[in-house]
Amino acid sequence: MASAASAATLKVTIENLAPQQGIVVTPLWVGFHDGTFDIFNVGEVASESLERLAEDGATAPIASDFLASGAGVVEGTILGPGISPTSPPVIPPGAIATQRFQIDGSLASSRYFSYASMIVPSNDAFIANDNPLAFRIFDDFGNFLGADFIVSGNRIWDAGTEVNDEIPENTALLGQTTPNTGVTENGVVTQHPGFLPGGNILSAFPNADFTTLASPSYQVVRIRVEQVPEPGSTLGLLIAGSLLGLGYCVRRPAIFRNRQI
Repeated sequence: MASAASAATLKVTIENLAPQQGIVVTPLWVGFHDGTFDIFNVGEVASESLERLAEDGATAPIASDFLASGAGVVEGTILGPGISPTSPPVIPPGAIATQRFQIDGSLASSRYFSYASMIVPSNDAFIANDNPLAFRIFDDFGNFLGADFIVSGNRIWDAGTEVNDEIPENTALLGQTTPNTGVTENGVVTQHPGFLPGGNILSAFPNADFTTLASPSYQVVRIRVEQVPEPGSTLGLLIAGSLLGLGYCVRRPAIFRNRQI
């Protein structure tokens, strides 16, 4: 548990920037760590926990791997509003989801930030940082640095665990009813090649083609890590402002007394 002197409340926000009828993202997994928790490496076989996230949007396996790694202790899954009241808690285009975390910024295990989410509809597309040192949140002295970045279409990855056949029964959000379905690919993590022209995904989500435009121009999500002011500091600012205002009100009549009317 964070000590009173070093405790910080951080707010993590994800905003889906895709156009309407565009890419949807599953609940976002986030973790704070010491810089050693590596979710994946391009050109290597995906871990089982990444496979479950990339194919089904499941975050429990990667959360379990994270806690077992010893790299950090604070992690969580940020739920979205869903597409409808009865849908899973995905984050559709235009939606914003947020969650707060209590962090001890003085600990080495709190200094870096990682994230992961499935792209839907897809067979096994996902977004995540491939470099565990990409986002430093606190410096060596516990000073907050924060993060604010946009994930574009050229940062969508293919887990290489399931063939991209786009068959509805194998594709999340199209018609898949049970997890871990689809044709096993036995591949490695690569940059996603894009959805099939004339396939089932683009016919249902015509603005999900992140390869039609130059990939960097297709914005998928914006992720921000911000520090929430402590109640005491906010109250202090309000009191200081009130005192300044009161001082102005008290002194103001003296100005009029010195004027010649």
